[in-house]
Amino acid sequence: DSGFTLLFEAFVMQIAKVMPVLAAARLVGEHDTLVWRIVNHYVDAARSKADHSPVTQVGMDETAARRGQDYVSLFVDLDRRRVLFVSPGKDAATVAAFAQDLQAHHGDPRAITDVSADMSPAFEKGVIKHLPNAAITFDKYHVVSLVNDAVDEVRRLERKDHPELSGTRYIWLKNPGNLTPNQENQLNAFDLTRCHLKTARAYQIRLAFQDLYNQPPDKAEDYLKKWFFWATHSRIQPIIDVAHTIRRHQAGILRWFTSQINNGILEGINSLVQAAKAKARGYRSTRNLATIIYLIAGKLALSCQPT
Repeated sequence: DSGFTLLFEAFVMQIAKVMPVLAAARLVGEHDTLVWRIVNHYVDAARSKADHSPVTQVGMDETAARRGQDYVSLFVDLDRRRVLFVSPGKDAATVAAFAQDLQAHHGDPRAITDVSADMSPAFEKGVIKHLPNAAITFDKYHVVSLVNDAVDEVRRLERKDHPELSGTRYIWLKNPGNLTPNQENQLNAFDLTRCHLKTARAYQIRLAFQDLYNQPPDKAEDYLKKWFFWATHSRIQPIIDVAHTIRRHQAGILRWFTSQINNGILEGINSLVQAAKAKARGYRSTRNLATIIYLIAGKLALSCQPT
């Protein structure tokens, strides 16, 4: 009867939050297509009632949907730490789709004041066109990662003529306080005050860039200009290249000192998504993946009613 159906579907929704749908289906003795129908139904119903009118700060990032080049883009309410929208792809069209979905949930694209994102040109283009009042803050961890990548490229190029750099990758990429005792000894053996390796200079430039985020807001722009001069006069090509990338994105990098937002919340959500995907050994469709993302990270007000 309807009462039993309601209890059954409520139970299905609870176990679907903590285990793969296929495992949940086996547990209740039903085919997984029925369980997916139940989960999709209640997630869709909850999303249809979601109110996004308070949203003003949004983080956006892509995550792998399956092996290969398939991605979905996540749009997250940074204030309430909830996934607002999941879209296939990672191009500017995903931002357009988010803006449309925001309006469908009583939100206003013009009310978005701040967006945190990586340096994806597609996201930037989409924000400018579809979230016209939003200022972009480039995620500081992504920016620092670009400088780290440049340092590692320097090490790999220099290793050909300096075999002592073999096996030292992580001492140049970690911060001094995070080194193991053995790594600290490795780094000290290079004697940075006298070392003429390009890798050692690139490492010092990296540490100086990270220190940008410790500057007082009124000093940050001047500090970045001085860092840029140092980096572009280093005669280390990967460092010069990344310095020019940072210069082109300077406004979004410095915006952090006003907005103080980053994609840390999205990284946490992405970890949950990838863990769920691994347990399920992937999803047959982007639709199913999106449903699971909403279920575990959408903070939806699920209310089970008979289907």
